[in-house]
Amino acid sequence: MLGSTFPLDDLREALTQLADQNVFIGTSSWKYPGWLGQLYDEQRYIYRGRFSETRFERDCLEEYARIFRTVCVDAGYYRFPSPKYIDGLVQQTPPGFKFGFKVTDEITTRTFSKLPRHGARGGQPNENFLNADLFKSAFLASCAPHQDRIGVLIFEFSHFHPRDFERGRDFVHALDHFFEELPTDWQYGVEIRNRNLLQPPYFEVLRRHGVAHVYNNWQRMPSVAEQMQIEGSQTTDAFTAARFLLKPGRQYQQAVESFSPYDRTREINEEARQAAAQLTRMRTEAAAKASTQTKVRPSFLFINNRLEGNALHTIAAILQKLGLLKKSGILE
Repeated sequence: MLGSTFPLDDLREALTQLADQNVFIGTSSWKYPGWLGQLYDEQRYIYRGRFSETRFERDCLEEYARIFRTVCVDAGYYRFPSPKYIDGLVQQTPPGFKFGFKVTDEITTRTFSKLPRHGARGGQPNENFLNADLFKSAFLASCAPHQDRIGVLIFEFSHFHPRDFERGRDFVHALDHFFEELPTDWQYGVEIRNRNLLQPPYFEVLRRHGVAHVYNNWQRMPSVAEQMQIEGSQTTDAFTAARFLLKPGRQYQQAVESFSPYDRTREINEEARQAAAQLTRMRTEAAAKASTQTKVRPSFLFINNRLEGNALHTIAAILQKLGLLKKSGILE
């Protein structure tokens, strides 16, 4: 158990030390019962003698935020967040805590998949793809009252098929036009799922707009370590964003079935751990060297349970590599 192996106070101290250097490390979502006894105290969620999943999902962010300084809100991908929803998240967290958000797929989906939640739109083109006005009115407007608590906004683009874009440059051109229409006082990141787009024109558009290429471990993508080696992939000097989601080559559903309920490390991904540590060192060194005239924004690394089985243990292992936590046999 993480709680018994590493005192949570030590974990909090390490993550706070990094946040003070403008590097925020957290998890992708937070509502995992598999973390009970590690990060969460089960007794807090007992109602009438039984564990209440409703109470847990409603209240556990407050307990999460006692240790971590950031989290990626995956729920933003499925529906536009209301001001009330964002206010509720902020109220559960202390000052200085920053939320990463996946931008709603109403903005990032080119063609709706044939999932039940899309109903009759399944298989149809999305008329709101990269609609800057809709993004500003339905997403940014909800975030605006708490802008100081909002970290990176991630535009996750699912794998494009030939029906979506005949040529990669057509997507890059659409992306360029989209960011021209957005306010520049937010942190944006783009996460793609087509390896063939990892080309100079894509990186150049992001750099021109001060947008981060989000390094990502995903089924059909090169690993984060491999992406880091591509010239020009660091598209802004101000900050870095990365999401460690899956081992490349592994399907999402396969990881869910293999790793649930996410209560322990099932498979160590040493390459991902090394890459995360390297990105962290790069950003802390950049922050230390920055002059008062250099604009440095917070960098974000988000770790998913489906990378190794338990994001808490993965983060602890990364912190060990950085010399911020003592080693322990449970993570070896």
